[in-house]
Amino acid sequence: APVRMGSVNDWKIVSTGYFHTCNLKGDGELWCWGHNYFGQLGDGANENKNTPVRIGGASDWTLVEAGEHHTCGLKGDGELWCWGSNQYGQLGDGTNEGRNAPVRIGSDSGWSMVSAGYLHTCGLKDEGELWCWGDNDNGQLGDGTSQQKNAPVRIGSASDWSMITAGTYHTCGLKGAGELWCWGRNLENQLGDGTNAPQYSPVRIGGATDWSMIAASITHTCGLEGDGELWCWGGNVYGQLGDGTNEGKNVPARIGSASGWSMVAMGYFHTCGLKRGGELWCWGGNDNGQVGDGTNEDKNVPVRVEW
Repeated sequence: APVRMGSVNDWKIVSTGYFHTCNLKGDGELWCWGHNYFGQLGDGANENKNTPVRIGGASDWTLVEAGEHHTCGLKGDGELWCWGSNQYGQLGDGTNEGRNAPVRIGSDSGWSMVSAGYLHTCGLKDEGELWCWGDNDNGQLGDGTSQQKNAPVRIGSASDWSMITAGTYHTCGLKGAGELWCWGRNLENQLGDGTNAPQYSPVRIGGATDWSMIAASITHTCGLEGDGELWCWGGNVYGQLGDGTNEGKNVPARIGSASGWSMVAMGYFHTCGLKRGGELWCWGGNDNGQVGDGTNEDKNVPVRVEW
């Protein structure tokens, strides 16, 4: 079940990687803790930390994204900074050398969003351009190849991307008036295009134009559409889709009949969502209590978590 972390009341953004966590405070300070073998905390060391440590002295961080063993963030007027593991070029600094402190990626400002996946990263610029870098074995960068990139490459020519989420081996984004596009690995149907074939460039998923949020994990994907309708697809062995079954879906399936969902997020094999009234609901794999319902039993439908 949820436990409170300290007594601070001004945390505003939290992002969890595989074994580490990073938070932003209301004043723009960046704090991280957890596993640090790859330097993913960014404190200039490689020692694990079991309590939050402040990263640097800056107080103008606006976003932080924890990937598998790397972390990226935005600060100032849209500067992009990354640190941690870099074996596949996922930091985007033009090298494959790991960093245990934040390094600025390029000289551009104007980054508006960044999403750190397993071994790749994607970001949006203010003008709606999509850029990706890192591992590309499954086409998760979306540049039409399977070659890794250690610096950001622009994906297509569109300038109307509004959201991006980097999963483990696939990526999804929203563009235009709310179109959903996905690409990369598809063995577990996580793209939602009705096939299990990989896609090396973005493909449109369905015909809806009112998607408002998208989140991608290792085998499944979920999104919000319309008036807060929740839809999920892909692998479902642990009930992570939340549709009351353990059967995978190769196209988006609506989860329940309720609207009013305001956010969805996921770990490897579990999913959580917030409703507009502030209710927290979770489902899926629960062997380590990740659903937060006080048990260790998997759940294939959303259960309310008291907090």
